Amino acid sequence: MLTTAAPAVEILGAEKTYSSGTRALLPVNLAVHRGEVVTLLGPSGCGKSTLLNMIAGLLSPSAGEVRVWGNVRGTGAAPAASGVSFVFQEATLMPWARVAANVRLPLDLQGVAREEADARVSDALRLVGLEKFAQAYPRELSGGMQMRSSIARSLVTEPTLLLMDEPFGALDEITRNRLDDELLRLRRQRDLTVVFVTHSIHEAVYLSDRVVVMTARPGRVVDELAIAPSVPRDDAFRVSTEFATYAKRLQDALLAASTNADEALA
Repeated sequence: MLTTAAPAVEILGAEKTYSSGTRALLPVNLAVHRGEVVTLLGPSGCGKSTLLNMIAGLLSPSAGEVRVWGNVRGTGAAPAASGVSFVFQEATLMPWARVAANVRLPLDLQGVAREEADARVSDALRLVGLEKFAQAYPRELSGGMQMRSSIARSLVTEPTLLLMDEPFGALDEITRNRLDDELLRLRRQRDLTVVFVTHSIHEAVYLSDRVVVMTARPGRVVDELAIAPSVPRDDAFRVSTEFATYAKRLQDALLAASTNADEALA
């Protein structure tokens, strides 16, 4: 008898209303399959981070359900124990600790033996190209290197699902492009499934297998765009007609949603 593997992430009518009565997110239905990079794209306040936090188990939906690898999520779920790692908007490194200690932190919290932990830290730093900076302090690193340290910390627990909340948003364009390339390389090497949040149309097109378009007032999903899997992700793609076509479709979807929201409030 054939069985179908559960999606990496399954969102079933999940919504969020806060105790103040504010509706942060209208019901969302979405499936993310193993090995995909799915990007949540939209302006501030559209519920991207709310949805990501529900997938992480940091926030419970007011209604509906979120499943990760077939298991229902809720607050109190241990991300690392369920194969989930989270990369935040800022590197959030401990300034008094060296890079290796920062990367090892999740393993220390899990009680992993020091010898095994150190081997996994070395592997994670090698993956992000920071093996020579293990004994450096965060203040001695550039912004891009600090974010790579944060990514190494997320990889050290050997996740199958990586959640990323605008991790490259504060970086210059050249550094952001390099880290986008590194993320795609890591995805291939580690067979990662990635849910990525951004407000950058160009970043969404470059990284994604699918882009989920969201808009605010209240937060909701308004469109979805698949990016052809045969398209090579390289510098030539960034300046291609195909790239521009995808970007225009996403821009039009965001503008249409914004116009409709403004008219509804008028």
